[in-house]
Amino acid sequence: MTFHLGLTGSIATGKSSVSQHLKALGYPIVDADLGSRAVVEPGQPGLEAIRELFGEDYIFPNQTINRKKLGQLIFADDQARQQLNQALQPHIRQWISQETQAYEEAGHRLVVLDIPLLYEEGYQEICDQVMVVYCSESTQLDRLMARDQLSEAEAFQRICSQMSIERKAEWADVLIDNGRDLGYTFQQVDAWLAISGFSPNPVAE
Repeated sequence: MTFHLGLTGSIATGKSSVSQHLKALGYPIVDADLGSRAVVEPGQPGLEAIRELFGEDYIFPNQTINRKKLGQLIFADDQARQQLNQALQPHIRQWISQETQAYEEAGHRLVVLDIPLLYEEGYQEICDQVMVVYCSESTQLDRLMARDQLSEAEAFQRICSQMSIERKAEWADVLIDNGRDLGYTFQQVDAWLAISGFSPNPVAE
């Protein structure tokens, strides 16, 4: 039987680092960000949804999305962001389901569902446990400004566009503190794997 671990956090809290660590250990990752890109490839239904919602200005002549322009819109406009999520989520959900099923059929004991909007879209319902990667909001702000070369106002706007990391932390089954160095973060992840009975080298199982 496959154990489904939901993995989430908020922007710049370190979820991607934990996901990469689990992948390096050999665990299969269903990455919703990859799904969100796959469903808006040329000819895919997500791209047509964006065209219908926002027009040709957000799509390059080669039929790829102008991600920078679209990002500026959705981080500044709550309604536009909600419209985009509503349009794409059915297609992303189907992609996640297909990827998860493929790993289940391959016999993996643990599948990690790496989903930024896990709580927002109700994916906790299909997870056995949810792991939240946490750091304080002040640390989150500093990291986001440094990572994306944003002003404090721009970074704060992006953080406020998402559900609070403090709320996600309250709901977590497993809380990973990423407020220090990554070595400390990965120790917590490895401890959870050991306590939960998963092999440190699942590829060899």
